[in-house]
Amino acid sequence: MGQVTLQILASTGQSLRIFFLTLIFSLPLGFVVAAGKMSRFKIISVPVNIYIMIMRGTPLILQLIFVYFAPYYIFGVTYSRFTACIVAFVINYSAYFAEIYRGGLQSIDPGQHEACYVLGLNRADEFFYVKLPQVIRTVFPSIGNEVVTLVKDTALAQTIGIAELFRTAQTASARMFSVTPIFIAGVFYFVMNGVVSKVFDFFEKKMRY
Repeated sequence: MGQVTLQILASTGQSLRIFFLTLIFSLPLGFVVAAGKMSRFKIISVPVNIYIMIMRGTPLILQLIFVYFAPYYIFGVTYSRFTACIVAFVINYSAYFAEIYRGGLQSIDPGQHEACYVLGLNRADEFFYVKLPQVIRTVFPSIGNEVVTLVKDTALAQTIGIAELFRTAQTASARMFSVTPIFIAGVFYFVMNGVVSKVFDFFEKKMRY
């Protein structure tokens, strides 16, 4: 059983790669998508709204399959399973983060814009020094919930054949005719989510000023 635990621990690194790369790309991209949705120009806001509806209205597992197989059948192009996985996760989570950011931005009193104008702040200063700190504080708990979900969603990467944590546990379980590896994987997910929750709790307390 110790060898199985070591195998699961090794495959945890793949799950963590998916986790961190998704966050690195989707968190900033979510701001871009949110800005597109809030745009006054319909040529921008309408396609962005459709994109968000598709991402939120279809399962991530289906998006993984589409992103990996569609380029081959449509354009004859192939790329690695891991790349397809990251692309699917990023475009999915960007849509969710965009909605969270939009809610945070729209919760700011419009009067602050006039106050910034009177103080002589340009749009960039207004966003980075006035709005962004308020948005981060407002949306932080919601972002935390999505990040916790992301930890568990990394298990879906096995859909396109990526040997992440859960797939390794399933393979070991089938080989040993035992569900013990599945339970060990559950403990790993629990520990990872515990760490993520503690990190977000720490920073949330820091922002209570």
